[in-house]
Amino acid sequence: MSHLEPRSILRPRASREDGRVLFIELFFDLVFVFAVTQLSHSLLHHFTIAGLVETAFLFLAVWWVWIYTTWVTNWLDPQATSVRLLLFVLMFAGLLLSISIPHAFGESGLLFAGAYAFMQVGRSVFMCCVLRGRHERNYRNFLRITTWLSVSGALWILGGCVEHEARYAVWGAALLIEYVSPAFGFWTPGLGKSTTADWDVAGGHIAERCGLFMIIAFGESLLVTGATVAELPWTLVNGTAFVTVFAGTIAMWWIYFNAGAEYASKRIEESDDPGRLARLAYTYLHLPLVAAVILVAVADENVLQHPLGHASGLGAFAILGGPALYLLGNLLFKRAVFGRIAVSRIVAMAVLGGVAFGYGMLSPLVLSMIATAALAAVGAWESWLIHRGAIERC
Repeated sequence: MSHLEPRSILRPRASREDGRVLFIELFFDLVFVFAVTQLSHSLLHHFTIAGLVETAFLFLAVWWVWIYTTWVTNWLDPQATSVRLLLFVLMFAGLLLSISIPHAFGESGLLFAGAYAFMQVGRSVFMCCVLRGRHERNYRNFLRITTWLSVSGALWILGGCVEHEARYAVWGAALLIEYVSPAFGFWTPGLGKSTTADWDVAGGHIAERCGLFMIIAFGESLLVTGATVAELPWTLVNGTAFVTVFAGTIAMWWIYFNAGAEYASKRIEESDDPGRLARLAYTYLHLPLVAAVILVAVADENVLQHPLGHASGLGAFAILGGPALYLLGNLLFKRAVFGRIAVSRIVAMAVLGGVAFGYGMLSPLVLSMIATAALAAVGAWESWLIHRGAIERC
């Protein structure tokens, strides 16, 4: 392959402009718009403890295959023909993966596992071919990654061939291998382990890509809201519920994008070890943020459908727990990037936790109003601090 590809297959690092997100990457993300929709709709249709666990599990897999591809396009130039072809192939496999999500723990298990393993292993093998002779440290890094993903891939396929509890166990082991391997530097016999210094990343690109995935999640929340409201009669109660859940989505967007995302992008660009920040803050700590937005989308549908009904335990968990998880994720993200604790998030989470004790006395609409107010208060407080030039206290 090295005789066929120009050296420009590697993304240049000469300027910040070289790390910009390209249209082909946005095109690739459309598959994951569908994946997020499949996840939220699956949870809506099976809103039980088992459904929550299965959706969370599948979300971890979807996020992992997306973030690994994001790292790859951080190193490779998506304008190179072979890289575009790689992304097109991954898109096709991603569509198969997304199609199989609703029945991944049933009859579509092998399809989900096969598509997932193909994307993970195939992309890593491609990287080994491309990096050999061009970037020795990263080439060895991807040899290690391919080894780990081959082991987990075999478990994914095996899990797709068994049923019920056995599938949970085998897939759980596969996912555990993939999530812990970066922490061990992908240590491999004969190859040693990687360090974050080996991961020469363009921090701004990673930050922007994760921000765009947040937009995908927010978009799903708005789609659920719009589709649900369109089927409801226009009444004062329904209108109030609509305004409440929409304001909640705006508040979550505000908390992430008002200043934090931009400052975090600058911080990772200026970091002496951008690979470490990219691994911790963007690869791992965006998980609770995206998961929370999906959970809030499910909660919003419940609020819109039954604003004055009785909030079940799971319903209250979604309405209050989604925003609390979002605030926790944002708190950890800020701690990792800026090295400080955002006290406003802790106060808001405490309020939501206190309300949870009395959820049975409150309707879904009232619970949603409280959750939205807590999110809005955090956003307003941070905006006030920024206005006063006290961003370091946000």
